[in-house]
Amino acid sequence: MSKIKTILITGSTDGIGKLAALKLAEAGHQVYLHGRDADKLASVIAEVQVVATGEAVNSIDGFVADFSDLTDVLKMAAEVTEKLPKLDVLINNAGIYTTASAMTKDGLDVRFVVNYLAPYELTNALLPLLKKSGEARMVSPRIINLSSAAQAPISYQALLGQQNLDDKAAYAQSKLALTMWSMNLADTVASHDINVIAVNPGSLLNTKMVNEAYGEYWSSADKGANILTELAISDEFAGDTGKYFDNDIKDGAHGDAKGAFGQPHADALDKEAIAELERQTQQVLQSLY
Repeated sequence: MSKIKTILITGSTDGIGKLAALKLAEAGHQVYLHGRDADKLASVIAEVQVVATGEAVNSIDGFVADFSDLTDVLKMAAEVTEKLPKLDVLINNAGIYTTASAMTKDGLDVRFVVNYLAPYELTNALLPLLKKSGEARMVSPRIINLSSAAQAPISYQALLGQQNLDDKAAYAQSKLALTMWSMNLADTVASHDINVIAVNPGSLLNTKMVNEAYGEYWSSADKGANILTELAISDEFAGDTGKYFDNDIKDGAHGDAKGAFGQPHADALDKEAIAELERQTQQVLQSLY
C-alpha cells in the first residue's frame, strides 16, 4: 500500500505552512497549497515543485481563497472536491493576529472568521473527501488544526460581531474556539476513523505573523513546521485523535526537539461549553447565508 499522502495545507504561502509544504513535498507527498493572493500562491507552488520528489513532482498545486469571506471558503471547498479524488490530510493552518481592519464585510471580527469559522466551514465541506480517502486506503485520514498556547474564554457577543476586542483577546478566543471544536469534531467523525488533533506549534516562532504582532521570537519557524509534518504523516500519531499537542512542552528524551500531548484550556474539555459554542456558531452562520 502506498504511503504517499494527498495533503491540503491552508495558509501555506508563508510561515510554518509554507515550510511544512516544502518538507512534505520533498518527502514525496502530493501537496496542495492555499493562499489569498494568486500571484504569491503561484510563486510558492513553483518553489515547492522544485524540491518535490517521486509522485509529488507533477502533483503540486493550490487554491486561492480569502478566508475572511466564508463564501470564498465554500467556493474553495467546492473546487477542492472537484479537483481531488481523495484527501488524506487537511492541515488548517491559516491564521491572523494583527490587522488594519478588525471587522469583515459581514461585520464579524476577522480573527474569529479566519482562525475558527473558515476552518470549521472548510473542514465540514471536505469531510466527504476525507471519508472517501479512509474507505479507499484502509488508513485513518487526519485533520490537524492549528491552535495556540493563547486560549481564552469566548465572548459570544464578540463572536456575533457585537463586541470589539483587542488583537490579543480576539486571537486567544478564536484559538480556544478552534480547539473546542476540534475536540467535538474528533467525536463526530470517530465512526469514520478520521483522526483530529489540535496543535500549539510553539510560542513566538519566527514567522511574519509573530514578528508583526510582537517584534520578537523565541524559536525558529522550523520547530512548528516539523511538528506539523510529523502530525500529518508519522505512524507515531496514527492512533491519536481528540487530543491537544503542545509543542511548548519540553520532552525529557528529546529536549526542545518536540513537545508532547498536553491539556488545552478547560473549556475545550467541557461538553456543555462545547455544545454552547456549536449553538452560537450555527447562529452566526445562519445569519450569513
